[in-house]
Amino acid sequence: MKRILHWVVKALTAFDWPLLMLLVLMTILGMTVMHSAVGGTDWRFADQSRNFLIAFIFMWVAAMMPPPLLMRLSPYVYAMGVALLLGVEFFGETSKGATRWLDLGFVRIQPSEMLKISVPMMLAWYFHRHQGTLRVLDFLVAGVLLAIPFTLIVMQPDLGTALLVFASGFCVIYFGGLSFRLLAPIALAVVVGLGTLVYYETDICQPDVDWVVLHDYQKYRVCTLLDPSSDPLGKGFHTIQSMIAVGSGGLYGKGYMMGTQTHLDFIPERTTDFIFAVYAEEFGLYGGVMLLVLYAVLIARGLAIAARAHTQFGRLLAGSMSMMFFVYVFVNVGMVTGILPVVGVPLPFMSYGGTALLTLGVACGILMSISRYRPVRT
Repeated sequence: MKRILHWVVKALTAFDWPLLMLLVLMTILGMTVMHSAVGGTDWRFADQSRNFLIAFIFMWVAAMMPPPLLMRLSPYVYAMGVALLLGVEFFGETSKGATRWLDLGFVRIQPSEMLKISVPMMLAWYFHRHQGTLRVLDFLVAGVLLAIPFTLIVMQPDLGTALLVFASGFCVIYFGGLSFRLLAPIALAVVVGLGTLVYYETDICQPDVDWVVLHDYQKYRVCTLLDPSSDPLGKGFHTIQSMIAVGSGGLYGKGYMMGTQTHLDFIPERTTDFIFAVYAEEFGLYGGVMLLVLYAVLIARGLAIAARAHTQFGRLLAGSMSMMFFVYVFVNVGMVTGILPVVGVPLPFMSYGGTALLTLGVACGILMSISRYRPVRT
């Protein structure tokens, strides 16, 4: 009996309660919007309920694992992730023009999702091992560790997931001590590149112009962002309809289950990538701001956990997990409102999908593990 009671107490203390309360609130909000997006309680609503339950279980398991154990597992998890990506490259299954899945016989998985967690774990482990003795070479090695999975995911092609993996890994490198002076030339090159893209948009978006580094569909997504009206019934349809939905919500929204763009099937992928358009149409500007405030509080809680972490590994990993949430929200809301190209990034705890929810659940569990960890003093 004492052993069972001890286990229950340990399970309950594994949670970071402020973070858990935020997640419960966002789960309720997410399921409410999903109910409206699907128009009732069909199989997608039931599946999403199941996905939340599975994500909660994985979050709880991750929260029970102390950071020293996570740190020891990091190189092995990273190596397994890269090996699975190589398996996708040679033996992967293709669907809708992309080779992203690997059939292991008993289950079909998308290995790129686990790299969102394993890459920052590996880099946090690396910088923890070299803290106090960091050299330029160490940052180059970290860059290679990040570039390997990023390149393999881009080759699938899956630019959205690749950007998320890159962002989560880059945050670890930056928090690890990367000098801002080294970032300035990169930032300047990005600004110049974007300016050139906008200035020469008419010329470089011609069908016979090959962008070399991007696939044709990725090129058209960027060109559609610059001028959605160039193909309003084709490649620009997603962006135009989502912007109409967001704008038609006004200040207060049209009301729950009253979104015309949503329920007349004008919003494509309304349960996944474009669910923010459903939310904004029905809850308006005030509702959208409230949702962004909730995300901001969630990110702030994660950064507070990172600031109070007792190890370099914990600080870097918690900071990366927190910023991963920021990138998710920024990219998704940006593409729905027409300021970023459509790259297939879900909105955390709102979009339908089990794999993304599982990844987010593990990330939250890691934050809870770091929050409750107290090193044993000898």
